Amino acid sequence: MAKTKEHMNLAFIGHVDHGKSTLVGHLLLQSGAIAEQQLAEGENKFRFVMDKLGEERERGVTIDLAHAKFETPKYEFTIVDCPGHRDFVKNMITGASQADAAVLVVSIDDGVMPQTKEHAFLARTLGINQLIIGINKMDLVNYDEGKFNDLKSEVSDLIKTVAYKPADIHFIPLSAFEGDNITTKSDNTPWYKGPALVEALDTFTAPEKPTNLPLRVPIQDVYSITGVGTVPVGRIETGLMKKGESVIFEPAGVIGEVKSIEMHHEMLDSAEPGDNVGFNVRGVGKNDVRRGDVAGHPDSAPSVAKEFTAQIVVLQHPGVITVGYTPVFHCHTAQVACTFLELVNKMNPATGQVDEENPDFLKTGNAAIVKVKPTKPMVIEKIKDIPHMGRFAIRDMGQTVAAGMCIDLVPAK
Repeated sequence: MAKTKEHMNLAFIGHVDHGKSTLVGHLLLQSGAIAEQQLAEGENKFRFVMDKLGEERERGVTIDLAHAKFETPKYEFTIVDCPGHRDFVKNMITGASQADAAVLVVSIDDGVMPQTKEHAFLARTLGINQLIIGINKMDLVNYDEGKFNDLKSEVSDLIKTVAYKPADIHFIPLSAFEGDNITTKSDNTPWYKGPALVEALDTFTAPEKPTNLPLRVPIQDVYSITGVGTVPVGRIETGLMKKGESVIFEPAGVIGEVKSIEMHHEMLDSAEPGDNVGFNVRGVGKNDVRRGDVAGHPDSAPSVAKEFTAQIVVLQHPGVITVGYTPVFHCHTAQVACTFLELVNKMNPATGQVDEENPDFLKTGNAAIVKVKPTKPMVIEKIKDIPHMGRFAIRDMGQTVAAGMCIDLVPAK
């Protein structure tokens, strides 16, 4: 089965109730990814599509989210964030994949809200370099060009603080509810000269497949299949996996041979970055490998960190972060509690300049360099070596308190 279009992962981000779910539902409908019959009755029928998907995700159907895919003339997109009530960051980091690009949705009636800021910040911290701004609910202000321009300049000021260039970004007036400017230009905004959302998505650049980096496959699940054996499942982040070669799982340290590779019920001889695969491994038992382990080649095995240095941004913390704090780090598919050993310095998030050496504490809005120690062995890579394996979110009290990336590490062995 030949892949004709390049694939990209797309996140929809922005403040709660700014219409992300409705927008995604309408986009899937207009691009033919779902049929009208799949919509619920009632005014908020579009939201239903993604919220139903949310339930499915809760049940762990992560391997093939078929109906969260849609195609534009140029790309096949997978929506990695199921918008709505699910926490975008947790899904994005521990879910099926990393986003290559994002649509930041801001509603015209509310304007820039705290979560709008947080998500713009997060998108940057998580390495999303391509952005579209959807200014939604234009129907509520009778498609007023002046109000659109006011909000556009406010959002421009916001994204400049995290080093996005507004001049390179499409700001699109939308009504997710009415369907304006989603797949085609709307007569309601004759003053708007830019592309509709689907046309703008095709201006994104597909990421290079990191096939030249060492193999890294974070494990999502491990199955034991009668007559086959142990079958780990995961998404290949970097490198190539080939049938017949040896793989090592870290931090477990077990080695086996890849007997077969399967994707969407098709057998493959090799698999590349972006592929969600199940692979049968000879010589490895079901209990030897678990979710959060990472497969690689024995000659360039995944790095197990005894401790690591990270650059973090504190997104929302009700108190302060001090040495000794031990929240849970979500990195690829691993969830490991890590203790803060040292607060090295505090930086200005906009410029990256150091504001203070060895601060006593960190609070919401601070960016910092810190040293942390995982409470159990954990695979993480330096961001400059394998960027796909170096990012994480920090969660505590049911929310994402910080996000960051690994800049250095002390190997465990």
